[in-house]
Amino acid sequence: MHALIVVAHPDRASLTHAVVQKVSEGIAASDMARSFEIADLIAEGFDPRFTEQDFAAFGGGHALPADVLSEQSRLERADALVVIYPVYWWSMPAILKGWFDRVFTNGWAYDDRSGPDIVKMLGRLPIHLIAVGGADQRTYTKHGYFEAMRTQIDHGIFGYCGAPVETSEFLLPSESGFPGSLLEKARAIGHSIFASGGEPRFLRSGDHKQKDALLG
Repeated sequence: MHALIVVAHPDRASLTHAVVQKVSEGIAASDMARSFEIADLIAEGFDPRFTEQDFAAFGGGHALPADVLSEQSRLERADALVVIYPVYWWSMPAILKGWFDRVFTNGWAYDDRSGPDIVKMLGRLPIHLIAVGGADQRTYTKHGYFEAMRTQIDHGIFGYCGAPVETSEFLLPSESGFPGSLLEKARAIGHSIFASGGEPRFLRSGDHKQKDALLG
């Protein structure tokens, strides 16, 4: 079983990257046969801009850009996708949104060309989302940010493609023991991504009392 971990944060010393490290440790500790690959979008220089070539490919009949094909190949090798990111303006960083814009293409992630109904093409790929926020739980709850982010990301992106969101976690600065408690939680998530027998066992947290640093 192999996981692709996608991260979008410019500071390798950030809490977001510490979470990536702990999730990776959890995957490795769960079974020697489990593996992972880290796609550090900023370090790798991924271009998030949706260009004329991307738009031409969207309509069909034109080849996808080489970097998009490379990212799709990574996803095709994966048995699970883990997305770890800091919350910027109550959403994901622009580079990560651009990754979805360009990589989750029509005809690969979904198909809306062949008839009136959308064909969801990523049902085989379990999704694990870990958002590292800077505000406390009260702020997210008071203003409805939990629900808003899950609507636009969990449902709007992955639901559209049929990919099951099995972990949707917000790590926030609202629990004693920070940052250790948050990193322990991250390791536990990694350990749980592939359950015994090779079948994923997923965490769907309704308790957002984890901790985090300002802006990840």
